[in-house]
Amino acid sequence: MAEESSASCSSNKMKTVFLAGGVGHHANGLTKTAGSTTFSNSKPGAAKKLVIKNFKEKPKLPENYTHETWQKLKEAVEAIQNSISIKYNLEELYQAVENLCSHKISAKLYKQLQVVCEDHIKAQIDQFREYLFLTLFLKKIDKCWQDHCRQMIMIRSIFLFLDRTYVLQNSMLPSVWDMGLELFRFYIISDMKVQSKTIDGILLLIERERSGETVDRSLLRSLLSMLSDLQVWLRPFTQGMGKPTQWISCPIRPVNQPLAPTPVVPDYLHHVNKRLEEEADRVITYLDQSTQKPLIATVEKQLLGEHLTATLQKGLNHLLDENRIQDLCLLYQLFSRVRGGVLVLLQHWIEYIKAFGSTMVINPEKDKTMVQELLDFKDKVDHIIHVCFMKNEKFVNAMKEAFETFINKRTNKPAELIAKHVDWKLRAGNKEATDEELEKMLDKIMIIFRFIYGNVGLVTLVLSLECGAAFTSKLEGMFKDMELSKDIMVQFKQCQNLPGNIELTVNILTMGYWPTYVPMEVHLLPEMVRLQEIFKTFYLGKHSGRKLQWQSTLGHCVLKAEFKEGKKELQVSLFQTLVLLMFNEGEEFTLEEIKLATGIEDGELRRTLQSLACGKARVIHKVPKSKDVEDGDKFSCNDDFKHKLFRIKINQIQMKETVEEQASTTERVYQDRQYQIDAAIVRIMKMRKTLSHNLLVSEVYNQLKFPVKPADLKKRIESLIDRDYMERDKENPNQYNYVA
Repeated sequence: MAEESSASCSSNKMKTVFLAGGVGHHANGLTKTAGSTTFSNSKPGAAKKLVIKNFKEKPKLPENYTHETWQKLKEAVEAIQNSISIKYNLEELYQAVENLCSHKISAKLYKQLQVVCEDHIKAQIDQFREYLFLTLFLKKIDKCWQDHCRQMIMIRSIFLFLDRTYVLQNSMLPSVWDMGLELFRFYIISDMKVQSKTIDGILLLIERERSGETVDRSLLRSLLSMLSDLQVWLRPFTQGMGKPTQWISCPIRPVNQPLAPTPVVPDYLHHVNKRLEEEADRVITYLDQSTQKPLIATVEKQLLGEHLTATLQKGLNHLLDENRIQDLCLLYQLFSRVRGGVLVLLQHWIEYIKAFGSTMVINPEKDKTMVQELLDFKDKVDHIIHVCFMKNEKFVNAMKEAFETFINKRTNKPAELIAKHVDWKLRAGNKEATDEELEKMLDKIMIIFRFIYGNVGLVTLVLSLECGAAFTSKLEGMFKDMELSKDIMVQFKQCQNLPGNIELTVNILTMGYWPTYVPMEVHLLPEMVRLQEIFKTFYLGKHSGRKLQWQSTLGHCVLKAEFKEGKKELQVSLFQTLVLLMFNEGEEFTLEEIKLATGIEDGELRRTLQSLACGKARVIHKVPKSKDVEDGDKFSCNDDFKHKLFRIKINQIQMKETVEEQASTTERVYQDRQYQIDAAIVRIMKMRKTLSHNLLVSEVYNQLKFPVKPADLKKRIESLIDRDYMERDKENPNQYNYVA
């Protein structure tokens, strides 16, 4: 009991100490009320809980503290504005502002500061009305602006706590710096006389610089920065910059008036380019970047936009006739900067090509030089498009349309003259140009041919090329480019005295007609090998990087054979030729001997011998007689061969497809098509969601372009069901549902 009483007494004493209130003094002299603190416990021996309560009253500022502190701050602000020394320490002034803000005097302090700044700026306006000379006025307003910025920076540093607390919490209030800008803008720059005089002065300095005078660029840069910071930059300034001035005005004189005082088109283009470069330099040097777009657009409109048609009418033909590449490059570059400029240039470009080309085609007196002039003109316009017009696709297409227009004004004549021109060039051969130059000429000719309607020109060309042997591969490319029928071939003939009087013909086929047979090595006669190498050297020399494969089925050989009835010409394949030529060396050969001598593959050799001994034209005998060629068969020349025709074509026997090959082919076709069937089924079900079996089959047949057996189609449906693309309806097994 004694211990409990003692603990209770101690507790009561502690309560008495902590609950005793008192009045003390803050270190800075401000009065404050002590807070109250209590211990609470619910039971004897329990842990003690400390409770600290807030002050009942906030500390109070000393009497006259607010007034005296503001007077100090006002005196400091006025000292800054009058450029005299401040009596007080800046840290002390900053602490004073913080003390005032801490006691909710921020609103009053902000208004007091605003009034002081406003009074000072109001007093500045009258001085600007005293200066009559524009240059002095600009320097004075620039000094006023620089002083104002310096002053507001120092003032804001003193009132920084106010800026970061009270102003930041009130979004409607401008910061101390922005407040200074608004006051300067409202009382100084917004004054119509001051603003007008300032902008007129700036424009006058820029105008003088445009005229070649030296001006104070630093002053211009400072004043223009002021307008930008005060946000009175764009509209008044650009309106003044956009007024027509003498430096912008530069009318064009026609080329045919050299004595006129105004410049010709090339000079005008350089004048415009120079002015635009100068304006771009001004933007970089002292103008605000925000003015670049409207300013340059104004200059472009006055210098170019209003003179597009006049410029082209008075100078484009001259530039093109004289092939003034640099000037044409500049013309395209400048016209590209103006809206609609390229379109206007394109229209004049088309008209020029049509007019110039028509003078070459329509006039019969120019027939002798028409082709070369066409080629030269095409080279010229291609070069202009490539170099001057930046390979613009619109100009390329316009050129093609223009060529088609004028070259077809005289039906068939250009094609005829081009054919004669090529024929003459090829006949002259290396006397007039190298092989490389002739190839380039043929390339250019084909481009001209594409502009001629129909194929009359091409047919005329081929018929007139009697000695075009050296350029067969090039002509084959012409056929392909002209998209004629796939079975057209260009033939290159060299008649040689081969054994058996063979006339060898090499055929170069188009890519779309090239046979798909597997190449095969055979034993050619030495003379045939020599001629083959000659042609190979020629062909690969003309087409670097290509691979020439000799196909056994390419072309034909004409074999002149002597029978009792008389001479006959046999048109046979290479394999047939090799077999027949063996009978010049002997009277009878077995299958194995022929195979060893010719090197022809067994199956191909059997079909070759079958065509010669078992077909309609049996130029050799086979023993024993039968439709098929078997091992051990013997062959000899049929001297008694007769035929009503002098020239006989012996067709090769086609290879028969085996049952296994047929089955394999069918399976491959089915494998390729099953994916298309699956895609069609899924596409239909995805769109329809639910569909009966009959309707699904019907729609699949409508979409597929090849026949499908119902059984195969059913297999594909089952496969898609197994792969969860679709499912059978639970209530109706004859209906399918799409599985998303």
